[in-house]
Amino acid sequence: MIENIAEASDSTVTRLSPAKINLFLHITGKRADGYHNLQTVFRLLDWGDYLHFSLIDDVVIQTADNKADANTLCHQLLVLAGAEAITANIEDNLIFKAARALLAFAIQSETLPRQLAQVTVTLDKHLPMGAGLGGGSSNAATTMLVLNELWQLNVTCDALIKIGAKVGADVPIFIFGQDAIAMGIGEELTAINLPDQHYLVLTPEAHVNTAKLFAHPKLQRDITSLSIDTIKNQSNDYVQNLNTPYHNVFTLVVASLAPAVAEALDYLKGLESQALGIARMTGSGSAVFLPLDASIASDKKLLAKWIEGTPCSGYVVGSL
Repeated sequence: MIENIAEASDSTVTRLSPAKINLFLHITGKRADGYHNLQTVFRLLDWGDYLHFSLIDDVVIQTADNKADANTLCHQLLVLAGAEAITANIEDNLIFKAARALLAFAIQSETLPRQLAQVTVTLDKHLPMGAGLGGGSSNAATTMLVLNELWQLNVTCDALIKIGAKVGADVPIFIFGQDAIAMGIGEELTAINLPDQHYLVLTPEAHVNTAKLFAHPKLQRDITSLSIDTIKNQSNDYVQNLNTPYHNVFTLVVASLAPAVAEALDYLKGLESQALGIARMTGSGSAVFLPLDASIASDKKLLAKWIEGTPCSGYVVGSL
């Protein structure tokens, strides 16, 4: 699991809620439950949102001996700040959903403490929404990890991953807390060791509805499934470069629906020969990125020039 990145005062815990990128993303078929099976390699970044958790020790809620309603209890225990622009209704926010799911598990497993202190969660948002960087899912995972500690619920990592998968498909990777090969809907995770890397990430202001993407007639949904060993052994084909068969199935569809994404991707492609990497899209959102050779990553003047010329917001970030 991700370690505590930033410590605050005795009564407040501050954690980085990191972004992720997909080094490639394949859909291998549709499931009976309507979801799609995928294969990808998740890479966690040293860039993201920050969440501040403050225990309100003088507000202690009685939990009715594991007979409480999770939704009601969550309203009593969680005070959410900084997310008003994201969701008008707190129950629609992934931070609230994650806390509620955690409490529901503790109630069902009859492990809920008789008393719990109220917690204020303050979101310091940096990641754009709908970019495919996993911001909301990361917020949810970070919330589950920290509240599990603060409330001393002692839920195991494996159980948190299962709970998180019900909150959102990308939540498990952030609970897992390390680079991983993902299968299923993203909850079947296998750790993978990858070399440290820097990336130039662009976040165009564009958003394409996820349901619309999955329904698009040009979306390829039948990529041949690869074994975990194959993906591990062929990392040179997708870490810096992007050789066949590795690709992101959403790229052509998103680029056709969102000209700003196509423009950002074209800009990065113009830098490929210097960066010694292959530009690509991450997830099914709008963000695109370019892996940087180590010599380029250390050239601050050149990178500043590249960012100055970007058609949208740009960031140089590293792997976590």
